[in-house]
Order: sequence, then C-alpha cells, then structure tokens
Amino acid sequence: MNQNNKNAATICKSLGGPDSLEFESLPDEVVGPEEILIETKALALNFPDLLMTYGKYQFKPELPFALGMEGAGVVIGKGADAKSFDVGDHVIFKGKTGASKRYIAVSESDVSRAPNNLSFEEAASFAVTFSTAYVSLVRRGRLRAGETVLITGAGGGVGQASVAIAKALGATVIAAASDPNKLEIAAASGADHLINYQDKDWEIGVEAKTGGEGVDVILDPVGGAFLKSALVTLKPMGRALIVGFASGSFGEVDLQSVRDNGQEIIGVRAGEYGRRNPKAGQSAWDELVSLTQNHDLKPHIGKIWEERQVKDALIAMEKREVSGKQVIRLNR
Repeated sequence: MNQNNKNAATICKSLGGPDSLEFESLPDEVVGPEEILIETKALALNFPDLLMTYGKYQFKPELPFALGMEGAGVVIGKGADAKSFDVGDHVIFKGKTGASKRYIAVSESDVSRAPNNLSFEEAASFAVTFSTAYVSLVRRGRLRAGETVLITGAGGGVGQASVAIAKALGATVIAAASDPNKLEIAAASGADHLINYQDKDWEIGVEAKTGGEGVDVILDPVGGAFLKSALVTLKPMGRALIVGFASGSFGEVDLQSVRDNGQEIIGVRAGEYGRRNPKAGQSAWDELVSLTQNHDLKPHIGKIWEERQVKDALIAMEKREVSGKQVIRLNR
C-alpha cells in the first residue's frame, strides 16, 4: 500500500442517521489467503446505506462500521489462494459494509470484473441496482419481450436500472416517478411512457397507456400508497414484484383481489437470491454483464461527491434533493 495514502473511511459510530458519520483514519488492511486487495476509486451510495445509519435496515452491522455496500477500483494485491484476478484488473466489489475504505480486502467471491463499457463511477453504481433489477425482472418476474411493465420510482437507482434492462429485453416500459426531473432520467434510459404519480388518479393514466388492458408486470421499489394504486393497473394473471419501500412502508395488498384475479405477489431480495443459490446468482450476473455490454447499459449518476462528503450526500438523498446514483470519488 502506498504509505502516502493511508487507509481511511466514513465510519458510523451511533444510530443517529447521517449526522452520526465521521471520516477517520484506519489501520492498513490485512489480506487473507482468498482475498483481493483493492484500491477503491469510487463508492456508490444506496438507500440501505441511509437506513443502516438509523439501524432500520434488515441487516444491522455491529457498531462502529465503515459505510458502503458497493464500490469499484483496481486490484493492487491478493492472497496466496486468490486465483481469479490479477494486479491491475478493474473490478466491482460488494458487501454489506466497508466500501468507503480507501483500501479494502474483499473475499474473492465478492469481486467481479467491471463491465468494459463502464467508468469507475458507473461501475461502482452498477452492481446493487442492476443486479436487483435483473433478478427481479428476469429470474423472479419472468418478463418477456412484448410484455408491458410498470416501474415505480423510475428515476431512482433500482427504478432507472429496471427501465434500462426492461427495454433491452424488449418490453414496453411505463415509468412512474414523482417529478419531471426523475421522469427525464427514465426517458433517457428508454421508457416508452411517462407517468407522474403526484397527479390525481395517476393509475388511470397507466391504464390508458395500455388501452385499458393493464400491465403484465409491476416492479415496485417504493411501496406504501403507491403500491396500492399500482396494483389497480395489474392485469389478471399479472405479476407484481415487491422490491423495496422507499416511501417508508411496504403498503397493504388486497389479497382477495389478488386471488380473484389470479395474480402473483413476488418478494425480491436479489442478494439473498444469490446467497441461497450461488450458481444461479453467478449465472444471473454473467447474463447481466453480457446484456450490459451488448446494449451499452449504464446507471444514471446524479452527482459525484468528494471523499469527505458522504454525510452530505446521504442527507441530500434523505431529503429527496437529488436523483440518480450518488457517487463518492476516492483516491483521485
């Protein structure tokens, strides 16, 4: 490790939200036999990062912890038993915490080669949202070319990735978001139709876009009242993918209506999908990388922040002052 660039990270010391974060120096990383040592070039922030600072995410790391679920960088070393990567490789790494470290030792199984069409900032923004979208739409939602999908929160990280992937798969995409700027992101990612769900009776607009037939698939990372309204637009025998709760709650589902219409309500945790079945998780990732390179898919980066601005970026996310992926630049 370059001794002029000692390790450091953004650390959460108490569960008080982003204000509890501090930027601190850290000891050098100790690299295990099956680990890769990475010089981090970019960290991407996700909604679960914000939730973890309050202790509200399903995974509750022991305090203190280094923030960050996903990043990208360059391999600068490896353990004796690590065989899949070489020094100089551009890689993506993921985990539950730690991606804000300038230098991080990561299990080889949590490292992937970055798609060759992505910058470090784009690569850091890719793994969590795009793998969530792919597993949701393809592996769990069985989306097919020619079908129509409604994507809520379409200007957010998972929403934008879902729009891009659904279009690459040949679906018709109806993108719903809360303001014109977020709808512009969805449009740039390939959405066929745009719906502002701040409008009264927005679900009627969705039905109009389908000629009154409704949509085949709903992908919802928002939850709450938005999910309830979205389900009105779902065709009989349609599939609703429950991905998240950015609104603050998962919302309520009329199970009698679901039964009467033969619909499916499908919960999705993309990371758990791969953990429970590593072979399926790896094949899904390989398919996603191929799709990404063949169609030049890219995450939308809302803003690039500097290393000591993680707190500011999370506060901006919490206040919904920013859209797209928020990326922290390191070691530059």
